Amino acid sequence: MLHEDPRTYSTQWRVRTYEVDVNGHVNNAVYLNWAEQLATEHVEAAGFAQAWMRAQHAAWIVRRHEITYRRPAVYGDLLQLTTHAESIKGARGLRLTTITRVADGAAIADLRTEWVWVRLADGRPARVPDELVRFFGPPS
Repeated sequence: MLHEDPRTYSTQWRVRTYEVDVNGHVNNAVYLNWAEQLATEHVEAAGFAQAWMRAQHAAWIVRRHEITYRRPAVYGDLLQLTTHAESIKGARGLRLTTITRVADGAAIADLRTEWVWVRLADGRPARVPDELVRFFGPPS
């Protein structure tokens, strides 16, 4: 769901069995999948889905994830996931993602993801289209 500030998007989902590791909590790599899925849902809700990106002959790719684990999530937990497009400039975009447990509001993890806009033809960084900058940039 887009927020009043269109740079922010939230959703909820439950931890599934295949996301849990032998220690009984969500596997570390799953948080990366969630951050990418949430970013995808956000751009789709904003009207910049895969078809739009293909028409631009470009796409977002992840350059770096930084994750701070607060406490484990376990099978069945209902989680609130929120992503915020913090900045977009040149060929790069920065997203902050927070994950909390709905039942008690406990912080589960915080992620900072650096994305790079690349040309599909050669995989090289390219300037982010003005339309994206206007939408995801700071409010005027």
